Amino acid sequence: MFPFSSRNKMSDAPEVNPAPAKHTEPHPLDALTGGAFSAATSGERASRIREWLQTQPSAEQLQEVFKELSGRDKGAARAVRERLDEIRRAKGQEAIAAEWAEKAQGLLAAAKLNIADALAWQRDAAKAGAPLSREPLASLKVQLAERMKVIEDLQHRVQVQREAAVLLAQRIEVLSTKPWRDAQAALEALRTDVGRWQQQAQELTDDPSWASVEARFPPLLDASRTQLLVVWDAFQPAVAQAVAASEDPAAALPPVPVWADELRVARGQPSEAAAAAQPAVRPPARSKVDPEVRDKAMQSVRDALGKLERETAEGHGKASAGAAAALRSVLKTHGKHIDAALEQQVHTALVAAGELEGWQRWSADQVREDLVARAEGLLQRPEGQALGGRKMQETLRQLREQWKQADQGGPANHALWKKFDEACNAAHKVVEAWLEKVRADAAEHKAQRVALLDEVKAWTAAQAAAGQPDWKAVNRALHQFGDRWRDGGHVSEKVFAELQPQWKEAMAAAAAPLETAQKDSLARRHALIDEATALGAASTLRVDAVKALQQRWQAEAQSVPLDRKHEQKLWDAFRKPIDEAFNRKSADRDKMAGEISARDRVVLEASKALEEANASGDAQKIRGAMVALEAALRGQALANEAAASAAQNRPATASDNVTSSPAEGAAASEGEGADADQAPPPAAAPKPAPRPVVAVRGDDRPGMKKDAPALPGRPARPGDRKDGRGPRDASGPGRGGDARGDRFGDRGDRFGDRSEARGPRLGDSAFRAQREALEHAQLTLRKLAAQAHGEALTQLIAAWQKRDAAQLPSVQELGVQASVRTAWTQAVSAAPQGDASEALLRLEMAAEVPTPAEQLQARRALQLQLLTRRNDPTPVQTWGQDVARVLASATDETSARRLQNALKTLLRK
Repeated sequence: MFPFSSRNKMSDAPEVNPAPAKHTEPHPLDALTGGAFSAATSGERASRIREWLQTQPSAEQLQEVFKELSGRDKGAARAVRERLDEIRRAKGQEAIAAEWAEKAQGLLAAAKLNIADALAWQRDAAKAGAPLSREPLASLKVQLAERMKVIEDLQHRVQVQREAAVLLAQRIEVLSTKPWRDAQAALEALRTDVGRWQQQAQELTDDPSWASVEARFPPLLDASRTQLLVVWDAFQPAVAQAVAASEDPAAALPPVPVWADELRVARGQPSEAAAAAQPAVRPPARSKVDPEVRDKAMQSVRDALGKLERETAEGHGKASAGAAAALRSVLKTHGKHIDAALEQQVHTALVAAGELEGWQRWSADQVREDLVARAEGLLQRPEGQALGGRKMQETLRQLREQWKQADQGGPANHALWKKFDEACNAAHKVVEAWLEKVRADAAEHKAQRVALLDEVKAWTAAQAAAGQPDWKAVNRALHQFGDRWRDGGHVSEKVFAELQPQWKEAMAAAAAPLETAQKDSLARRHALIDEATALGAASTLRVDAVKALQQRWQAEAQSVPLDRKHEQKLWDAFRKPIDEAFNRKSADRDKMAGEISARDRVVLEASKALEEANASGDAQKIRGAMVALEAALRGQALANEAAASAAQNRPATASDNVTSSPAEGAAASEGEGADADQAPPPAAAPKPAPRPVVAVRGDDRPGMKKDAPALPGRPARPGDRKDGRGPRDASGPGRGGDARGDRFGDRGDRFGDRSEARGPRLGDSAFRAQREALEHAQLTLRKLAAQAHGEALTQLIAAWQKRDAAQLPSVQELGVQASVRTAWTQAVSAAPQGDASEALLRLEMAAEVPTPAEQLQARRALQLQLLTRRNDPTPVQTWGQDVARVLASATDETSARRLQNALKTLLRK
């Protein structure tokens, strides 16, 4: 019907050509980075970046690529950032290396090098992060080490020369005790040795590094030279004189006593010893010596000789040398007054002291060998026990100090020194690796701190550009910056001294706006405190003004944070005048309350009596006082007085109560409900009896509105419903005396006893006094009960330990049944028998207290057994028998402690 056209209804619209695909232009840095920016995936981009980094690009290219790449792919940019950090660190180390290289060159160029300065250079350079393992610091470090080695070698050679001089002097002294021909034969050898010693001493003083030797060594060398030359200059003429005296009988005898005696015997003359043996030939001067002088001289020689023999026997090389010198000095003074036997002992002791010097050298080698073994063992420790860098450094320092002390006790041993030095150098590589790590960590920590400084400065600029800031967030951010700075890791003292002022300056700039806001807030808060003071001092306290002022304070405190302690002090100053005003208002209200009622007075007196009983600590008195206070609260005393007065005014018949008016009948029924337990219903009096006071919560408390009437038909308590119901409970207006009134008429009696038990409402002071007295009494009773419980438990444990049933506490003290205590008495009285391990486990299960670790397996096994015994009594039911089984067994400290822990809980149940 309708022709269908092949064309669409919208065919008249012009045809739209499809948009060509968008052509993506290559990134300008693709040619530089090998197509990293046009890579399809992040992994491919990171691979191309790593390949590009192997071409060693410049720092400018790295910075440009990192700037573009950090916004696109942070994972691929990490490698570029690490390369930039390496370049930055290398530049920093180059500057540090140049600085410390200049200092090292200054030390090497100085005429006098102090070893302490060279060691300090190496230590401080390591602390500053200088690359000591790279040139030029590595070569300078080696030069300083060689220079220090030369100086230490000079100092060691001075000590060797000093010992050699002492040995030469001892050889000469020993030759003076032997025949003169032996001295003549050894003269040439001694002359050669003395000449060589002087030559070596001169070489020491001519060394270019002699000026760098410590100040104590040159005087030692000069003193040794002087002492040796004095002995040598006296020895040569004595030998020449002895030779001349042997050739010419008329020549004078040498000054050496041994040689002189030998020459006298050769001439046919008696020796001094033989002449002393012949009284006739004895010189007249010898016989004139005072015996006291001779005894004193011999005593002095014997003292010096005893000291030398003692030091020699103990093996003290240096001490024996000093003792030998002291003995020779005494011989020079008193040698002519001693006898031949004592003189022979002196010569024997001096020879023994000379042999000890040789033993001292052997002992020093033993010490050196031990040090070499310890140095070689530093790198041969078991796996897991290797020393760390700092510990290795301290150990090497101690070993070298001990080697120096060993060198002072004997001559040098260069072979052992070479082995020791090689072992120490090998172990020092651990120290160098540790130092490198420390320097790398220090450089990283410094970079972190510098980045934190930049972050704080950027944050400060952003806060300045922003509008009104959130001061709490600002304070939180400042604290976080401070925590990050404190946790930034260890840096050297020099770096910290450079960065700390910058950090303080940056933090001061960042905290300046907050400090300004805090100052303004302090001013506003002080103004609020002044307003609170004026408001509290006013004669009439305006509660609405107080609330408004407190809201303003809270708004100020929430907007600008202060230091917690300072803010608390300000808050205390703000609330003090307001609290004083409220306290003053409460005191005025208490004064205006007037005199207290008779019932309040009774309650106050009972509360005071209870407080006195609490202070006495007697539980019986406290309970009696609590009973008295409860009676006063129920109003029994006043009720008794009211019953007595009502009995006097009671009429002869009760018919008047029926014919009374409805209001009087209601009052009479209320009186009857209030005094039903104390006296018969009173008859109607000529004057209507007052309505009894019924306590209603919420109408007369402090701060409540007293003029708000209670809701009709909904009294505050069930005891008041007979008054609130009114005509519903008795026939009256509005009810017409229908049957429903008779049906529910017994509800007044239903709640009458509760109203009487409660009594009228107390005044505020009486209510607070009785409440505090009761709380104190209950607390005191709990304390006394806990104390009695602890004492009873202690007496029970003591009776078990002594096996004395007389010491068991009574039934009242234990709080158990008489049969249980009888079983315990029999168990304590009998001899120890049985095993109490299972009973103790049952007690701990009953008391639900923990079991010792070694008994946990047994407790689990017992619990499994109890699960299979379904009809057996539980440990809670049989704990008395379990205690008897424990008391029947032998006592020990562990069982007593476990029993005491269980009974602490069980006796309270």
